[in-house]
Amino acid sequence: MIRWGLFTLLAVIWGSSFILMKVGMNRLTPYQVASIRMFSAGLILVPFAWKALLQIPKNKIFLVILSGLLGSFFPAYLFCIAETKIDSSLAGILNALTPLFAILVGMAFFQMKADTQKITGVMVGFAGLCLLMAYGRNFSLENLSYSLLVLIATLLYGINVNLIGRNMQGIGSLNIASLAFVFLIIPTIIILYITGYFALSFTDKAVLVSTFASFVLGVLGTAVASILFYMLVKRAGPLFASMVTYAIPFIAVLWGLFYGEQITLLQVVSMGIILVGVYMVNKK
Repeated sequence: MIRWGLFTLLAVIWGSSFILMKVGMNRLTPYQVASIRMFSAGLILVPFAWKALLQIPKNKIFLVILSGLLGSFFPAYLFCIAETKIDSSLAGILNALTPLFAILVGMAFFQMKADTQKITGVMVGFAGLCLLMAYGRNFSLENLSYSLLVLIATLLYGINVNLIGRNMQGIGSLNIASLAFVFLIIPTIIILYITGYFALSFTDKAVLVSTFASFVLGVLGTAVASILFYMLVKRAGPLFASMVTYAIPFIAVLWGLFYGEQITLLQVVSMGIILVGVYMVNKK
């Protein structure tokens, strides 16, 4: 029950992240929403950072910071910029491609061995992606270019997964997240200052709602979710924990419907094809 409770909670939190970005950008810019997300995640993990700094080997600190940049910092901005032109539900569906990119990056650069089943799964997943992009609602070159930002973000996730798996064995996920996110506090404050966030009127209700949504996105969707995922991996193993990938797009689509976004049957079919590909990649 604890395993399934953690699984469900993670799916809801991560699946809700895409709509929280939309709410945040009702009044704030994509750069401000992403910066507040990273800042709040770092802020809540400050109590764990000193212990992490002491426990992480000195020769791994640079890799931990690089992991924070590849796995959180850059994707946060890419997703927010993409959602200025595409629906949050579509972003959630495209996010499901992360395991496929993890396999491709692993095979290309990390000497990962892949059998016929995994290769077939990658091909099936990309077939679903092509169907989604080629016949999606309101398809245009502009929408395609913004969807590619999400694909770049998932590619960075794939690189980060392999980076952690190859170079950070034995380092706790909480230590990695704490040090990485705390390091990002200062850059995000600088970006908020440059983009004029501190000059906004905080008596404006819309500004407060967008700021609150961005803080929730960082605290729950990034910091707390990282801790919960670490707990789930410890209790149920990485295979069970990775299955949360299947639930996230459905939560994102439900939020999209609630928020008034139009979900087509073709998008649902494409999502199903992508998830079949993800299943084939992960299945032993």
